[in-house]
Amino acid sequence: MERIASFTVDHNKLVPGLYYSRRDGSVVTFDLRFKKPNTGDLLSNAEMHSAEHLIATLLRNSRAKEAVVYFGPMGCQTGFYFLFDSALLSVADAVELLKEVFTAAARYDGEMPGASAVECGNYINLDVELGKAVCAFYAALIRDWTEEKLAY
Repeated sequence: MERIASFTVDHNKLVPGLYYSRRDGSVVTFDLRFKKPNTGDLLSNAEMHSAEHLIATLLRNSRAKEAVVYFGPMGCQTGFYFLFDSALLSVADAVELLKEVFTAAARYDGEMPGASAVECGNYINLDVELGKAVCAFYAALIRDWTEEKLAY
């Protein structure tokens, strides 16, 4: 059986950042790797869930919303996957879009999107301030990221 791309990444040496994972036809997958600032710890479930709600909402309302295929957490809880249609959004523009969206999420002023029992099966662990803090950390991390920096 073939090893999937994310299993080839040495998680002992993994550092936070934005990385190119794979291409499947026109769909490109980015790995957004996170660790808590100054600790190296993984994000808590509430931090991941809160950041996911903010970023998924902002991506699906962005200028490139038609190109967004998926944004969600990695099972290993080291970050998120962002899948987009490269026929509608270039790799370089996807990097810029993520910078914009994480910056906007860090400054978000409003109620947490999807924070009710009707909208989310685990709405009780959502916290807009936690999500904003995680997004501020990542926005600062990728501020100067370029397409050339996408390699692991």
